[in-house]
Amino acid sequence: MAEEIEQAKQWYVLHTYSGYENKVKQNLEMRITSMDMEEYIFRVIVPEEEHVEITKTGKEKIVKIKNFPGYVLVEMIMSDEAWFVVRNTPGVTGFLGSHGQGSKPTPLLPDEVRNILSSLGDGGYNRNMKFELDEVVKVIDGAFDGMEGRVQEIDAEHGKLKLTVEMFGRETLAEVDYNQVDKF
Repeated sequence: MAEEIEQAKQWYVLHTYSGYENKVKQNLEMRITSMDMEEYIFRVIVPEEEHVEITKTGKEKIVKIKNFPGYVLVEMIMSDEAWFVVRNTPGVTGFLGSHGQGSKPTPLLPDEVRNILSSLGDGGYNRNMKFELDEVVKVIDGAFDGMEGRVQEIDAEHGKLKLTVEMFGRETLAEVDYNQVDKF
């Protein structure tokens, strides 16, 4: 059952009024709880990055800048009930990829999600994914894409692995993120 839920989960993009992204996130999270939708709607993200600005007095100030103004990401299972709850959240003007008239939207592609989450420092990796020492994994992204590697060290807290990969006829140590490898 848990595996079926993981496969049914998809990421969708909500369109909002620019400047209201965090309010939409807050509204949606409250509705998820109050309408008992935790089994259908999982995460709500406003993609933003921290930047350092220098104030007029010369002091450094950290500000958050939205990567996609006017958009919010939501991870959910697209059921009629979940669609209705999200679509009717105050501040949501619609789903990106929906053609209107109640049609269901198109989810983001896995590569798009991985790139967005990685840029946010989330990495998009599954923190529940378990690796074992000496396990052979396939690298699916990055400089070692397409290679096989044997797990030498595991840093589950940061979602990183150290693998030995064969390059130029000898074994080399490579550090990769969880989201850059797949199990066989």
